[in-house]
Amino acid sequence: MTAKHPVLAQLALGFAPLYDKQRQVMGTRLSLLPLKPDAALPAAALLAAATEALPPEHKPGVLNVPQQDALAELLGAGLPPHLALELPAFLVGRLSLAGTKGHLLKGAASSPLGEDRSAFKACELDLDDLRRGVKDANGLPLWCNAVRSAGEADEAFQRGAQAVFGLPVDGVFEPPPGKTVKSEITADLAVIVDLMSQVDKEAPLDKMEATLKRDASLSFKLLRYLNSAAFGLPVEVTSFRHAMMLLGYPRLKRWLALLLTTASKDNTMRPVMWAALRRGLFMEELSKGLADSDAKDEMFICGLFSLLDHLLKTPFAQLLQAIPMPERVRQALVEGEGPYAPYLQLVRACEAESPFDFKEACEALMVSPSEVNQALLTALAKGAQLD
Repeated sequence: MTAKHPVLAQLALGFAPLYDKQRQVMGTRLSLLPLKPDAALPAAALLAAATEALPPEHKPGVLNVPQQDALAELLGAGLPPHLALELPAFLVGRLSLAGTKGHLLKGAASSPLGEDRSAFKACELDLDDLRRGVKDANGLPLWCNAVRSAGEADEAFQRGAQAVFGLPVDGVFEPPPGKTVKSEITADLAVIVDLMSQVDKEAPLDKMEATLKRDASLSFKLLRYLNSAAFGLPVEVTSFRHAMMLLGYPRLKRWLALLLTTASKDNTMRPVMWAALRRGLFMEELSKGLADSDAKDEMFICGLFSLLDHLLKTPFAQLLQAIPMPERVRQALVEGEGPYAPYLQLVRACEAESPFDFKEACEALMVSPSEVNQALLTALAKGAQLD
């Protein structure tokens, strides 16, 4: 994959959802982290890359750029209204904020900011700050910088945060101690699972159409996905039968996997569904450098299903007994092995917003940071089109 932006070779990109108490996703944080601390990062190049991933017609974006010169240049150049910067509190006095607004104060200011206060819409604190009762002197709404589990998200909101960054899940799903998990798939999800099984067995089209008719809303949602700009099919798909004729059995599996991953009616899982979609799209983009013709759809499904245990609250080993999936996907999700496991590790490194983990994962796959970063920008843009 050719990168459109030369600056991507100097960066480790990371990303995280921003969501409120109702777990409604409000936007995306894009971290543009220099692989070398002293690297010069031109504002115009950073802004071009960020705008590709976070286009103005979609939800707002927050840019994390941990470099003073780049922040000063971005402020001077002016940002589009849908983008905000994280500005460390200790740098505020060294940056020109005149005429700017909508940014995040990263860390609490110990004294009132005066006229500079109008530049900020919220104060971003770590969970440890919230636990210590840290307060900002400017009365700004509090947001929590990063959470890594449902418990941390709950705690951040209980301690006064109005929004948080980060996934409310960590690792694989583990049932509460002493509780036996019953893999009960609800009626709407059962339709999708039945369709996936029928596609896997290449069942007659009439039988699959009859299954889909059990839930008319699924047919509507499937057609919306198929006709989205994110995937650019050459013609409009008008029916399930038309989709089968156009795509065939193998490619239809990916769409059913997308339906299954985004069909949960548990509102607390909305940030997880957001992340699962972007994992699938990211892994699909990463697969484009492979010669294997099956890898594209399989890696898309692997990324999507990598959070399915949390979405359905069932361990993978138990879950995959009911849901058919390719063997290489099963290896990655259940055993943490096989050809797709290193790609999943790379995705997690980007979610962790860790340059060290990012670089290590790139080296393990022998892919360049530029290739990985371009894949992520494309995936985030496509995800915004599908939300």
